[in-house]
Amino acid sequence: MSGIAKRSVSIRGHKTSVSLEEPFLAELESIARRRNISLAALIAEVDAARQDENNLSSRLRLYVLQDLKTRTPDNA
Repeated sequence: MSGIAKRSVSIRGHKTSVSLEEPFLAELESIARRRNISLAALIAEVDAARQDENNLSSRLRLYVLQDLKTRTPDNA
């Protein structure tokens, strides 16, 4: 089982932290590299787009899942 990584980031001028399992954090870093933006910028985008009551860490996990689903052919 992978450990939880806590990462501090600055979003629109205020510091916050997210706690994510290592594979989710690695995938977010990969997405940021593909998009040529910083991890902090990607997290800020996801945070700005949140319209539900999910906390930021949960929303980041859902973002990773959605990204993977859009890049994976449907095998159903």
